[in-house]
Amino acid sequence: MAKRYELTGEQWRRIEGLLPGKSGDPGRSGRDNRVFVNGVLWILRSGAHWHDLPERYGKWKTAHQRFRRWAKAGVWERVFADLIHDPDNDYVMLDSTLVRAHQQAATGKGGIRNQALGRSRGGLTTKIHMVVEGQGRPLRVILTPGQRGDVTQAPVLLNGLSARRVLADKAYDSNALRRIVAGIGAEAVIPCNPTRKQPIPYDFEAYKARNRIERCFNKLKHFRRIATRYDRRADHFLGFIHLACAILWMR
Repeated sequence: MAKRYELTGEQWRRIEGLLPGKSGDPGRSGRDNRVFVNGVLWILRSGAHWHDLPERYGKWKTAHQRFRRWAKAGVWERVFADLIHDPDNDYVMLDSTLVRAHQQAATGKGGIRNQALGRSRGGLTTKIHMVVEGQGRPLRVILTPGQRGDVTQAPVLLNGLSARRVLADKAYDSNALRRIVAGIGAEAVIPCNPTRKQPIPYDFEAYKARNRIERCFNKLKHFRRIATRYDRRADHFLGFIHLACAILWMR
């Protein structure tokens, strides 16, 4: 049970060299990096408060402060990005999901301002926008307040990517996005919004593959710290998401 949430030996070997604290790195040595990362994974998977971190992972306050430093420095994002290897860009898929925010997420100084928190039909929420490759593995993630429209983040999600087809639901049906998709040499597989006067045909059989991004969101929400947002700061919540995405690439 003690190792239920921990990295396997193979997973640790894949990320060990990507973390701060190696020989020659400035600052303190990271000799306990594996213990620390396993502690963060315990928080991520269990959804527990940092105060409840088991003693085997060290002092909770020290672990929390270190997690915050790494999130601010973009360490978790770099680990995730470095693990992306040989993506299947036959299709890429766009979608978003809403995450309910716990009331403690809005109790920090400044409230919800500039922390990707907003009011939507579900109350106080954050929206996770994501693009995945053809096998349903995440490539890029953006956070916005819950009320932000899906299509607004599509250009950033697609920037620099190549694909044969771009799959998305009708919330992404816009002429501007279709031009962007054409600009990267891809086919837009996007159903038309009912308000469009002249429907644009799309490949219905290819569109069926879009459920892979829905399954990816489902896997991410198995990490309880992502299924509900407890973090006041957006960069802390995003750090957890990037770590979870890294785990998906190591499975």
